[in-house]
Formats: sequence, structure tokens, C-alpha cells
Amino acid sequence: MHELSVCQALIDQVARVAREQRAARVSVIHVSVGPLSGIEPQLLEQAYPLAAAGSLAEDADLCIESAPIRVYCDQCDKESTATASRLVCADCGNWRTTLVSGDELLLTHVELFREQAHV
Repeated sequence: MHELSVCQALIDQVARVAREQRAARVSVIHVSVGPLSGIEPQLLEQAYPLAAAGSLAEDADLCIESAPIRVYCDQCDKESTATASRLVCADCGNWRTTLVSGDELLLTHVELFREQAHV
């Protein structure tokens, strides 16, 4: 299950952001996972508590959003939605397309909590 090592890298990245922003803890982590990324969202969710244990993100919620599969067509110069088994242009049907999105795992944003200074 490589999702655990992916989660550990994600927690490292989130911890770096939290330190830079001087956050006391992380409340929510938002990621976008493409269907062609090789990451199983359910396995990522299962690995998350283990990877986050003892970190600033230990009690944070992990929100996983699905990224669409999009392709660009050189023939008609358009971008369109595609499926994993059919990466063709939705406008002209050309099969010579370039994958634009759908193979990524992105940390989209992090919600942080800062301790308020007592005055």
C-alpha cells in the first residue's frame, strides 16, 4: 500500500506549511486526486490517521476531491473532458490528445489554527 508513503509525504508538506505560517495545528487538509494518479482515495483515507499521528495534523480532517480527466486536442485546439478508458477529444473524436489533468495528487489548500495571543 503505497498510499501510506504518499500520506507521510503529504503530512510533511502540510507540516512545513503550518510551521511557515506559525500555526498551532492543522484543522483541514484538502487534496485533489485524479483517477489516473494511481492513488486509491479510500486507501489514502485509511492511511491518513497513521501518517498524521503525532503531527500538527493529527486531528485534522482530510477532504479528498476527485479531479476530472481533461485532454487537449491539437487538431481542433480545444480542451474537453474524457474518461480513463477513452482519452479522445469530445469535440472531433481525435485520439491524438494530450492529458491536461486527471493524473495528479495535489494539496489544494490547508486550513490552519493559530493560538490567539493573550493581551
